[in-house]
Amino acid sequence: MQKSIFFIFLFSILNSSSLVFSQDAFLAPITKDNSTNLYSLSNYLKTPLQITNLHLDLGASISWVDCIRRYKSSSYQHLLYNTSLCESLETLVSGNCFKKPGPGCFNDSCEYFCENSVTRNVFIGNILLDSLALSTTDGRNLSRLKVVKDFIFACSNTKILRGLPTGVTGVAALGRFNYSLPFQLSRAGSSPAVFAVCLPSSAASGNGVAFFNSAGPYNFLPGIDVSKSLIYTPLLLNPVVGTVIFYTRPSDEYFIGVSSIKVNGKSVPLNQTLLKINEENGYGGTKISTSTPYTVLQTAMFKAVTERFVAEAKAMNLTVTTPVKPFEVCFPAKAIAFTRLGPAVPTIDLVLQKPDVFWRIFGSNSMVRVKAQNVDVWCLGFVDGGPEPRTSIVIGGHQIEDNLLQFDLAQKRFGFSSSLLFKSTNCANFDFTSRK
Repeated sequence: MQKSIFFIFLFSILNSSSLVFSQDAFLAPITKDNSTNLYSLSNYLKTPLQITNLHLDLGASISWVDCIRRYKSSSYQHLLYNTSLCESLETLVSGNCFKKPGPGCFNDSCEYFCENSVTRNVFIGNILLDSLALSTTDGRNLSRLKVVKDFIFACSNTKILRGLPTGVTGVAALGRFNYSLPFQLSRAGSSPAVFAVCLPSSAASGNGVAFFNSAGPYNFLPGIDVSKSLIYTPLLLNPVVGTVIFYTRPSDEYFIGVSSIKVNGKSVPLNQTLLKINEENGYGGTKISTSTPYTVLQTAMFKAVTERFVAEAKAMNLTVTTPVKPFEVCFPAKAIAFTRLGPAVPTIDLVLQKPDVFWRIFGSNSMVRVKAQNVDVWCLGFVDGGPEPRTSIVIGGHQIEDNLLQFDLAQKRFGFSSSLLFKSTNCANFDFTSRK
């Protein structure tokens, strides 16, 4: 219902006689796809403007849209390969197309490797420029729709949409590249490059929200400004890109410095080398991903964390039961009490640059309910990533739902709220129906 009201409001704006260009922050709704446990960001694209749902990918460099067959717009233009803009995109490819000219087929076009970060499938497509539009906000209310002209993205193919959320037609790239969505919106608004995302916990809970060009306020019902209670830690740079596409620049993914992990306040023995980013090959460290449903740990880390978790759970009179894939630690649902912070289980702390700076994960974000025929269990939502993964810790979507995360690219810092449930609100509590 909330989603419908939001889109009705935006359509009423489109039908008005003129558009007011606000200097406020941009705002976009986020939805969760229960079939993939991934997230979509909604915006407007093309002329006339059309609702476009894109997979929200924190690590992607340039947004891409399926436009080989069904892209219709009166304002798009393609980018020639011999331009300074094409060179600055560092695409490394240019090409010719000998079919009928169209959005996905131009001669001498600047081309780009579109990558699906879930399946790692790749497609080489043209770079296009077209009109993008998002609602503006003061952090509390919706305002007018603002059009950003000459938004840069790549034209991809339907085939590489497989594995992404239902209904999306591409990817919204939120990585730390100069032509990702946050950086382009920053230039359009003459604002510092800072954005925040707040992922909803389910499709039924309502829309989450993304704020661009604003360090706050981030106001959620019943009148809570989450920006006032964020905890900050440095954003780290991985000097080696970790995708199947070759670039000569560092990774555009977001890394933070986890120094230790605690369960119920007790330290877990970990190999400190794995926690650091190897400057030569880019292996190790901790990154945040919206293309990974659950947190993934290197095998030795996974074993150490789960063993400590099981021991602490046993002290709470919780006994493990037969696990359900992909999880390896599960408990009977009937044995676990439920609180406003989710299942009553041991807390997990990701300790950051110093002992008093930590990201606490409560039961709502550590546990996953699995109900099937003759099965009703709560499982620890962490999975084994193997003995030699590229990244030692990948913090997945489930662990960041109902947490507001701020990426301040100007100050190179990461802000986090921990669970908003602790503050008696959640990511679906931004009021999309209110107006300035």
